[in-house]
Amino acid sequence: MRDIRGVWPIIDKLKNGETWRRFFYKGVSGLRRVKINYRGVVLLAAIVVGVMFAISLFKPYKNNPVRLKKINYAKVFNDVNSVHLKAAKSLGLEKPLKGRDEAEDVMDDLVRIEDNRYYSIARLTHSIPYLTEGAAELLEVIGKNFRDSLKQKGINPNKIIVTSVLRTQADIKSLQKSGNINASSNSAHCYATTFDIAYADYEKVEYKRLRRCESIEPGVLKQVLGEVLMALQQKEMCYVKYEKKQRCFHITTRI
Repeated sequence: MRDIRGVWPIIDKLKNGETWRRFFYKGVSGLRRVKINYRGVVLLAAIVVGVMFAISLFKPYKNNPVRLKKINYAKVFNDVNSVHLKAAKSLGLEKPLKGRDEAEDVMDDLVRIEDNRYYSIARLTHSIPYLTEGAAELLEVIGKNFRDSLKQKGINPNKIIVTSVLRTQADIKSLQKSGNINASSNSAHCYATTFDIAYADYEKVEYKRLRRCESIEPGVLKQVLGEVLMALQQKEMCYVKYEKKQRCFHITTRI
């Protein structure tokens, strides 16, 4: 009871408006005396965000591939040279080019292929980067489907690598001298309808959303590329020959 009685005098004082005003202004003046260093607060927040961002950069995007079906490449991709050649003569240049000088005369009728987000062009020593419109379209489709398939299968982005394109007769002779047994003088490569894609080498996209991407075995990427080519082959968009010694897929367009 004594404690309750001691409260009544305080309540009586607060009933006075003047007392309330003094109490309020005293609290406000106390807050004004507290100086906040806004620059320091902003700097501290920036440091915290920066540290969290740096930590995320050191943590790469990991691959979580689904189980892939094994492919008998030699059996599935066994379209012989005569099949490639027939399609090439039907859809490509009228006749093989003797040398690079003649190639300049037909370049306006062809599509120059260059590095893009779906594929990269290797250093070409015995061919030039030109294809018919249909072959260039097919290459773009292969690269895009490969990229999309990697994403669906939980694998970080990679680009396919084109290793050979349009060859002149002079290029083929040079290849034959170097010991390339697949460098036929009657090759579909001579008609700008055919290109080779490496199956053992790929160009990894190093960063995704500013974070490093984890690498993956080329054998896994080969399986994904094989599935992509098999689907296009079944749609009658291309002929494919598996060249084990040259470590590439030899591809001729049918569009």
